[in-house]
Amino acid sequence: MADETSLTDQIDTGRPSVARMYDHYLGGKDNYVVDRDAADQMISAVPESREMVRANRAFLVRAVHYMAAELGIRQFLDIGSGLPTRQNVHEVARAAAPDSRVVYVDHDPHAVVHGRALLATDKNTAFTQGDLLYPDQILADPKVVELIDFDQPVAVLIVAILHFVSDESDPAGLIGRLRQVMAPGSYLALSHVLDDPRPHAIGNILTASGAPPWHPRTREQILPFFDGFDLVEPGLAVLPQWRPPASDVVPLHRAPGSAEDLHWQVAGIARRS
Repeated sequence: MADETSLTDQIDTGRPSVARMYDHYLGGKDNYVVDRDAADQMISAVPESREMVRANRAFLVRAVHYMAAELGIRQFLDIGSGLPTRQNVHEVARAAAPDSRVVYVDHDPHAVVHGRALLATDKNTAFTQGDLLYPDQILADPKVVELIDFDQPVAVLIVAILHFVSDESDPAGLIGRLRQVMAPGSYLALSHVLDDPRPHAIGNILTASGAPPWHPRTREQILPFFDGFDLVEPGLAVLPQWRPPASDVVPLHRAPGSAEDLHWQVAGIARRS
């Protein structure tokens, strides 16, 4: 496990960070001019991209509340969590269940350093460096071992991450490795961009900025990620339609490219039987 000095040395402020760009989109302050410039390029190319990031965050909040308040989940492993921001997983979970335990995992050293500083005095929450591409390293991480008991139901969150994983890296196999250790009654929550011209435009900007290439997929390509799980209602749904509060229901038909057209990212939660 990297110490704080080595993590700080890894932080690159000369090129955009996806985690810091998300922080900017969500109104945070842990970002730099280079991140804001890249985010502004994305907004110019795809005007609704800011709303999409916020809709993705809203899904995460609804999903965690649902699993904690209605499904009785008390431990959460958030892989690819990004920078801490408003309504973090541990805050949402504990509003419903104060005894909830949470481990955040991200490969971005800035996210890890900031997360550890924020959670330094919280014995039931931890932030560690890890990468979804190496699930065995995550599962063996001392902070994960300390707080997550895989003999009991756990929620594994993989939100807006899998579209950074190529087919060659076998995303279904990576999830399958996590599924192997998840007790029956555990849940998987994930979101993923759809194969659409707009996310491809965003991916081109991210790649030009030095971010990993991303891989939008069709629904048919995303559904196998849930193999071995049972999707809960409403199944794999576009973000605004996944269990929204009644006041937030968004009609399914909008003018293409409008700021309200949030239907090129889908999400779902599924139970390990």
